[in-house]
Amino acid sequence: MTTAVRLTADQETGVAVVTLDRPGRLNAIDLTMRDELRQVWRELRFDDSVRAVVLTGAGERAFCTGLDRDTAVAQPGSPYMADDPLLRVGPKSNDLWKPVIAAVRGMACGGAFYLLGECDFLVADTTASFFDPHTSYGMVSAYESVLMALRMPYGEAARMMLMGTAERISARRAHDIGLVSELTGPGEALAAATACAAVLAGAPPAGVQGTVRALWSAREPALHAGFAQAPHLIALGNLPGERQEELFAGRRGTFRTR
Repeated sequence: MTTAVRLTADQETGVAVVTLDRPGRLNAIDLTMRDELRQVWRELRFDDSVRAVVLTGAGERAFCTGLDRDTAVAQPGSPYMADDPLLRVGPKSNDLWKPVIAAVRGMACGGAFYLLGECDFLVADTTASFFDPHTSYGMVSAYESVLMALRMPYGEAARMMLMGTAERISARRAHDIGLVSELTGPGEALAAATACAAVLAGAPPAGVQGTVRALWSAREPALHAGFAQAPHLIALGNLPGERQEELFAGRRGTFRTR
């Protein structure tokens, strides 16, 4: 059976690696990957042999490029009951309080921030870049903006979310502003993140998990407030799907990296 997510675990170190495995689609998230991620996070809650987790993407081109645009998402007719397919795709949303470290190589954009926003810290190699295309395609970046505003200086988050496809944040800049905690050479982010995870897995798990929960609790009030506004802002601000597709089809490949 073909799967969109790979899970490997090292029983000796207590580290599991979760890999987004759709490199041909730049690890974009379809509903199969979404459902498999939810299942993996929930499985890891019950596996006491796993004490730390690394999240990464397959291939060299992208960590994740968000929701697969070919994914059809059914929506209720009422604007009061909008469904966001990625809202509960991350580890914290699935009540996993073991530390999760992201290892980023290549592009991370759009819906990838649902995942990165719920990792405890990020390790990236020099090929990594970060951007959010929503505004360029007539869409409101709501949940992504809330998550990134809690991970970056406000001005940096605002610039990234508002500039759309015109600009990307380089790995170096992401490290300078604190979004990325460690910068590695090309192809070395996974090994560096795994080494950090092994240290965490070697400590008494109750203390580590309690610290993860305490750190997240510092963000929760702002997160809940922002998420409460998100559905209404999306309903008010998103262009119709046909117009979004026109903008996407007419996109230009030029951008500035800073």
